[in-house]
Amino acid sequence: MTARATIHYRIAVADPHAHRFEVTLTVPAPEARQVMTLPVWIPGSYLVREFSRHLGAVTARQGQREVSVTQTAKNRWEFDCSGRGALVVSYPVYAFDTSVRAAFLDAQRGFFNPTSLCLRVHGKDELDHRVELAGLPAGWEVATAMAPVDGVRWQFEAAGYDELADHPFELGAFWRGEFVAGGVPHEFVVAGALPVFDGERLLRDAQTICEAQIAFWHCGKSKPPMSRYVFLLNCTDDGYGGLEHRASTALIASRRDLPRLGQTDLGDGYVKLLGLISHEYFHTWNVKRLRPDVFERYDYEQENYTELLWFFEGFTSYYDDLFLVRCGLIDEGRYLKLIGQTFTQVLGAPGRKHQSLARSSFEAWTKYYRQDENTPNAVVSYYAKGAMVAMALDLSMRGAEKGDKPASLDDLMRALWKDSGGGPVSEARILGKLAELGGEPIAQTLSQWVHGTEDLPLPQLLEKVGVRWGHDKPTLAQRLGLRVAEADGVVTVKQVLLEGAGLAAGLSAGDELIACNGWRVRKLDDLPLTLNHVDPQRLELLVSRDQRMLTLSLTLPMQEPAARPVCLGLLDKAPARAQSLRRAWLGG
Repeated sequence: MTARATIHYRIAVADPHAHRFEVTLTVPAPEARQVMTLPVWIPGSYLVREFSRHLGAVTARQGQREVSVTQTAKNRWEFDCSGRGALVVSYPVYAFDTSVRAAFLDAQRGFFNPTSLCLRVHGKDELDHRVELAGLPAGWEVATAMAPVDGVRWQFEAAGYDELADHPFELGAFWRGEFVAGGVPHEFVVAGALPVFDGERLLRDAQTICEAQIAFWHCGKSKPPMSRYVFLLNCTDDGYGGLEHRASTALIASRRDLPRLGQTDLGDGYVKLLGLISHEYFHTWNVKRLRPDVFERYDYEQENYTELLWFFEGFTSYYDDLFLVRCGLIDEGRYLKLIGQTFTQVLGAPGRKHQSLARSSFEAWTKYYRQDENTPNAVVSYYAKGAMVAMALDLSMRGAEKGDKPASLDDLMRALWKDSGGGPVSEARILGKLAELGGEPIAQTLSQWVHGTEDLPLPQLLEKVGVRWGHDKPTLAQRLGLRVAEADGVVTVKQVLLEGAGLAAGLSAGDELIACNGWRVRKLDDLPLTLNHVDPQRLELLVSRDQRMLTLSLTLPMQEPAARPVCLGLLDKAPARAQSLRRAWLGG
């Protein structure tokens, strides 16, 4: 029996202090002119990241013969394989990116996504791809969802390059725990945790979330799409983020946000971490399998544009915290506080009036992932406003006077999963299925919300489920239309919002506020303390800009800003129907 041809990567920990992996790639039957490329981006993170900038010199041989290597583009190499036998390619990779998107190596820990280390061998995508790890320091372990090779330590195999690319690896002396959800083994790996970390509590809470989401998608009628799932959490002093994969997720969080032994309350940091776990796990279905039609096969060498991130990221953002309340991990009051913060974020950014969700999705590569001082004026978050659209759609469907049990967004998500077979979908397909469940008008409304820039009718929709929409007192920064940084007694303007008093006064990003009405300013809230009775609304600011001292006149607005912090609460004596709708909504 002839052994199946396999692309083989030997990834060695070459020099942890220099943050260097050494990769040896073996191609059993290369083309005469073999082309290889390294991805320029990683699916789930919509920015060209140029991973090839971290590759060192690429060399190759066939047997004893040195093979000519020609680099034809920033991430593309061609190999003259005129000889016989396997092609063996070697190259070093510098790995010092602490994010979840690339690769990292030091004396304590290693991590990598194959998209940062593994050259793609053109014409061989469908072959099995094997990863062999070597040179690991004593005491290090390996965690990944990639299938292990039977009987061979530290070797793993994937059915093709796409599957290889979707399996990150964690290396080091980390904590690990296990649980079963929906009949599927789950592993949770935590690197960098403090000694007081309560791993058992994290496992219980993660299991609760996973079981609820499996039940949501499959209703006990079918099996989850993965045979095993792995959470890879790296804890740092101050970090946050995640990246979804088909059978795992890479997470980063502050180690202070982990649950602690003996701690019984639910701190804001831990709630934030649970929301991240919920978000990335929901992606197992929504974006990794049910995905934009243009993602049916990724093009790793350039941007892959879609107008549907509002659905795949925004709707996932809606469900992440919703599952926390449905699971009983947080109560209604905590949930309303969380979504109120999301509303405040979106309504406080003028960009929502200038960019639709569809455009935000399409322009993620150039705008959302390349944020600067003008971002809040030009960009709307497809995460945050996408979550608001999901809520507005869900409440609209639930509140419809149609039948004894109106459809909900839950029904739409499951119907799309079933009809597509957990595969690619288009916007037309989403709207078509919505029209089937809730009628053509609601499908037209969703299209308007996604392609328009009008504010959503959430105050009215929430009132129908017994939730009151109110406002908290705005901060001084919100009143002035400014976003500032305060450190060591220095106030620096970071962003100036359109239509705000700060813009009218001529303030600019980068300005340092030195003094106001002749008094030294140490923090923004010092400004009102310098007002005088002659002109109680006028502030004379002394500002440093590019080494020049400027005097600017700022007038405090008499009226409250239109975009005030949103505060949600339960209505007193809400009608029985409103209470029933809210129980169905938050109870699932």
